[in-house]
Amino acid sequence: MGSPVIEVKQLHTSFMTDDGEIPVVSGIDFHVNPGEVLGIVGESGCGKSVTSLSVMGLVPSPNGRVKGEILFKGENLASASEKRMRQIRGNEIAMIFQEPMTSLNPVFTIGEQLTESLRIHRKWNKKQAMARAVEMLKLVGLPRAEELVKEYPHQLSGGMRQRVMIAMAMICDPTLLIADEPTTALDVTIQAQILELMKKLNKETDTAIMMITHDLGVVAEMCERIVVMYAGKIVEEGDVKTIFQNPKHPYTVGLIQSVPDMREKKERLYSIPGNVPKPGSIQQGCHFAPRCAHAMAQCLEETPALKSFDNGQQVRCWLYEDGKGAAANDTAIG
Repeated sequence: MGSPVIEVKQLHTSFMTDDGEIPVVSGIDFHVNPGEVLGIVGESGCGKSVTSLSVMGLVPSPNGRVKGEILFKGENLASASEKRMRQIRGNEIAMIFQEPMTSLNPVFTIGEQLTESLRIHRKWNKKQAMARAVEMLKLVGLPRAEELVKEYPHQLSGGMRQRVMIAMAMICDPTLLIADEPTTALDVTIQAQILELMKKLNKETDTAIMMITHDLGVVAEMCERIVVMYAGKIVEEGDVKTIFQNPKHPYTVGLIQSVPDMREKKERLYSIPGNVPKPGSIQQGCHFAPRCAHAMAQCLEETPALKSFDNGQQVRCWLYEDGKGAAANDTAIG
């Protein structure tokens, strides 16, 4: 498969507040291979979006601090200058943001916003860039593309705006596409179309995709590998089939159990007890321990390391030291 498109090593992202430095992402490691779709999942507040902003160099300064290595084609983006990041953003690494209405500028036409990156990064003239914009709108399945480039964001529906965002992200043929909850605000039919479109673009252009979502249905549909995050740390990693069939971490088991099964009739839907802890509130031990039915005294005192298995699966849990772990796995989804 070749070298990873991006390799993140010991990424720490924190924010300075009146209460001191608050860690939001705590020493995570992952990589994305060429043409691969990697899913990063977890509840709101677990650090998924901050991870994507760290990769893009968009963590607000001076309050935000990013440490570690973000190796993109061998270059460490964590120490890159803002000038260098502007050359990379929208060109080699592109991002689809969560809410297209706030990501698109209301005072510029769709065509003006689509052509901006081509004119900056590729130095194309207006005519060339507009022709490419029309081509991209057609590629993402939008009708009457020639008229759409003259319209403003408020004239488009939510699904159309999200397709524009995908066209904008793909217009410079990026090596890596980061999709932060790309279908959250869309209805189910449009959501399916957007996911199908992203799969199609991934296959046709061999673009690596980092899919950030809390929706396990999206992960099952789109991704090849999955990284499960909780409270700023990676708690489990592996290929999608393995994780869905044999989740090891109690948090992953809980996430999968929380997905409604249409084949079963239940009085109440399952939910993991408690809430994601406030960043920085847990100073020692496993961050999931306060919500975990299998927590031991050790879980509250020591932070477990990621343990690797022969099938490539990794899990951060004391249950899997010394051959233990059956207790967490007896609720696995087959």
